Amino acid sequence: MTAVETEDRFSVALPSGPVEVSADYSSPNGAWATVAIAHGAGAGFRHPFLVGFARAMRDEGVATLRFNFPYLQAGRRMPGPATHAIATWTAAMAFAASRGVEGPIWASGKSYGGRMASMAAAEGAISPAGLVYLGYPLHPPGDPSKARVAHLPSVPQPQLFVEGTNDPFIDPHSQLEEAVSSCQDATVAWIEGGGHSFEVKGRKRPADEVAAGLAPLVATFLRERA
Repeated sequence: MTAVETEDRFSVALPSGPVEVSADYSSPNGAWATVAIAHGAGAGFRHPFLVGFARAMRDEGVATLRFNFPYLQAGRRMPGPATHAIATWTAAMAFAASRGVEGPIWASGKSYGGRMASMAAAEGAISPAGLVYLGYPLHPPGDPSKARVAHLPSVPQPQLFVEGTNDPFIDPHSQLEEAVSSCQDATVAWIEGGGHSFEVKGRKRPADEVAAGLAPLVATFLRERA
């Protein structure tokens, strides 16, 4: 499905003052929904994984918005305060709405980006149609005692956890399943053999191709909940 991606910027209101972040937006003809996609902690909005996922979502008829968080826009490697990320999600959803596409707007993110969306939704800072997590970082690898789940039951929207069965961020799986069962409306889509970025041992594929393979199941979820 043909779509032209445009380079954009939008303003984020931080406590220290407004800052601008870079974004790429694209809408195929006849788009029936929009998904805003945030990057993981160590990669920007043009990481091949996000580019491939967005491209495949557009092939499914969904408009896409990818964007940076302020810390990465400023050239820093470590994420800033969660309040900054939540403010960014608030601005991103408003920017997506301003593009004028008919249909619902969803929030999605790779790892850290998805977790920050869940915190924004739990606080009521954003009200997406639902949330899609691409590798939710339930806890630091090897440290399930530091679970990042307390806020998830407060998210009122549908939540889809797309998770690799070999992801060290969700081991043991029972901990994730308990967290999902505590939510108001959530489900898990397992990717057999997938790691945190859905790479499968013994199968060397580019990151954009791996991510593109997730789009059909995500689009199906969006259609079912539209």
